Amino acid sequence: MNFNDKITILWVDDEIDLLRPHIMFLEEKGYSIQTANNGVSAIELLDDNHFDLVFLDENMPGLSGLETLLELKNKRPNLLVIMITKSEEESIMEEAIGSKISDYLIKPVNPNQILLSIKKHIDSDRLVSKKTNADYQKEFRDIGIKLGGNLSIEEWEELFRKITFWELELEKSGDDSMKQILEMQKSEANAQFFKFIKSNYESWFSGSQDSPLMSHQIFKHSVLPELNEDKTTFFIVIDNLRYDQWKMIQPSLMNDFRIEDESLYFSILPTATQYSRNAIFSGLLPLQMEQQHKDWWKNDTDEGGKNLFEKEFLEAQMKRLGKGHLKVSYNKITNIDAGRRLVDNMRNLMNNQLNVIVYNFVDMLSHARTDMKVIKELAEGNAAYRSLTTSWFEYSPLKDMFAFIANNNSKVVVTTDHGTVLVKKPTKVLGEKDLTTNLRYKLGRNMKYNSKEVFEINHPKDVFLPVVNMSSKYIFAREDCFFAYPNNYNYYVNHYKETFQHGGVSLEEMIIPIVTLSSK
Repeated sequence: MNFNDKITILWVDDEIDLLRPHIMFLEEKGYSIQTANNGVSAIELLDDNHFDLVFLDENMPGLSGLETLLELKNKRPNLLVIMITKSEEESIMEEAIGSKISDYLIKPVNPNQILLSIKKHIDSDRLVSKKTNADYQKEFRDIGIKLGGNLSIEEWEELFRKITFWELELEKSGDDSMKQILEMQKSEANAQFFKFIKSNYESWFSGSQDSPLMSHQIFKHSVLPELNEDKTTFFIVIDNLRYDQWKMIQPSLMNDFRIEDESLYFSILPTATQYSRNAIFSGLLPLQMEQQHKDWWKNDTDEGGKNLFEKEFLEAQMKRLGKGHLKVSYNKITNIDAGRRLVDNMRNLMNNQLNVIVYNFVDMLSHARTDMKVIKELAEGNAAYRSLTTSWFEYSPLKDMFAFIANNNSKVVVTTDHGTVLVKKPTKVLGEKDLTTNLRYKLGRNMKYNSKEVFEINHPKDVFLPVVNMSSKYIFAREDCFFAYPNNYNYYVNHYKETFQHGGVSLEEMIIPIVTLSSK
């Protein structure tokens, strides 16, 4: 329903003229009313008109109310019908309810009864929408004022929470105009966030106290305090899970869990699995990983998988933290069969103090969207992407894992390594043959690009990033931009525009959830 349109009601009664005062009352309230004095006319009207609701008299000559009801439902199965009857005879009501009426009223009805019934069954969405829109309009000004100021790390986290909240709320409202306004405000927020990162990111690695919780710190900060000899703790890393996606799947867990802590943290740059997830398990920054664990760290230009030693990184970190004696399991799930096997084996995991599960589906979904036409159509835009994630979770082995954890009175820390952003604007980059292929960041030498559209790190070691050559540097795409090569520009634009990518600088990629849940 378009909430800007009038709600249209069909009232069917063989004594319709006697109901004229009721009809005038509803019209004064803003409703559009059409009438019919018999079932045949009502059915004919349904062929050529849209009605949001039907009031249907049960006792009419000719085609009865119940017979009319069946015909109406055959044509419009989802049509809301309220039966109005003089009789409270149980068999009639049972038959009507069996035919899927939405409600029934007993004659004589007064105007207020009718009005309350409309509000109860159909107008509630409009009322909720109006309230949601009004509340966001109030918040809009506050968010705009804050974006004009010099926000702290904590204020950026709170602002992102608010934007995500309103994005989800307005999505329910059905008001496209308000959603567009929010989208513009979100774009402005991302533009200001890019400036914030550009001005502050490097200082976070210089020993400044004013730095956020980051990828390499979260195990020590959020998982370590939960570990002891006497209980089992689960640490689940859902790859590429944005904050909005977490808020979509969270309600499915609330019957079994209570939230002990829901925080946000900042992914390191690049916001890519190779860097950010290895940082989680190692407790180290990329340059430190390269220096301390040469056999496990792989640079962009190295052959082979870049995340093959997460278990080893984790074990080394736990030894440094004095927890090397604890029993630990590590499982990486990359397909549904592996997920089902782990569900079947969950009971054996209860012998461990820590069970780590890396679940890759969301990451696979974002990449599949780039390459698979069907997935791309299913996840067209952020709302569809969220919906698809929610549908997957409801029927995934991961949900079964959560159910097992809840039933066994265990605690679980849930997080991700980075988010993803819907890219829309190509920006040209040119470099040497060894230029990295990621669409949101580049590592290389002698690169040519528009400096206004990137965040440059000319001295990677200052932010603990490794380099392949002394003259190598990193550039990161801003907001919803993605890199395209001039000599194959049209291909990149056509193939990658409106796809979900990660590696660069945006609210969605960098500010991500870490949540501690305990069984109810």
